[in-house]
Amino acid sequence: MPIPPPPIALTPEQMRLLDAYADALQDGNRRINLTAITDRDAIFIKHFWDTLAITPHLDALLPPDAHLIDVGTGGGIPGLVLAIARPTWRITLLDATRKKVHFVEETARTLGLNNVRAVWGRAEEVARESDHREQYDAAVARAVAPLRVLAELCLPFVRVGGWWCAMKGPAVAEEAAEAHAAIALLGGEPPHIEMVEVPGADAQRAVVLVRKHAPTPERYPRRAGVPHKRPLG
Repeated sequence: MPIPPPPIALTPEQMRLLDAYADALQDGNRRINLTAITDRDAIFIKHFWDTLAITPHLDALLPPDAHLIDVGTGGGIPGLVLAIARPTWRITLLDATRKKVHFVEETARTLGLNNVRAVWGRAEEVARESDHREQYDAAVARAVAPLRVLAELCLPFVRVGGWWCAMKGPAVAEEAAEAHAAIALLGGEPPHIEMVEVPGADAQRAVVLVRKHAPTPERYPRRAGVPHKRPLG
């Protein structure tokens, strides 16, 4: 069965870049644990189309020259896909594993993506640096951590008036409700959930959108590891 078409319009050049990125993921995964998804069709559906399905929601919220940070990028999902789909956006890819940062850096260079930079470090530490704290129009995350943990790792990067976008499975309502207090503490408005259809996927995906209306208090994020051990809220 052929891969279904992408959820948004792409140019032939963008499709070529996604093909090359899929090659890089499959090759890199033989050396580094980048993704548990290794089948090429599944890479397109579960990584690429999954990311592209949320892009219209980001388009509606962000300026054409938006600056985004992908927190916990791993092998570059969703950040590198967004960089291919939206070349006017500037994308920072953050990860705590040096080998993964090297991979996404090399992949961006090979693909000729001039709108990407990679940063090595823990989110809890990088978010305290003046070059990164409250400097982004949006923070995106596709991590498996609970929302009340991700909130502390992501919202400190977002400027007031910007957005945090978390990609989650469809059963996210209870998790979002549990994160209300943490999000409010960090300067965010109550989360808004949008369901998206991913071509070829078995189930819908959820995108959790949080607008930041106030600065994050200086004491957050707490030191590395604490948000996971003692979540806020």
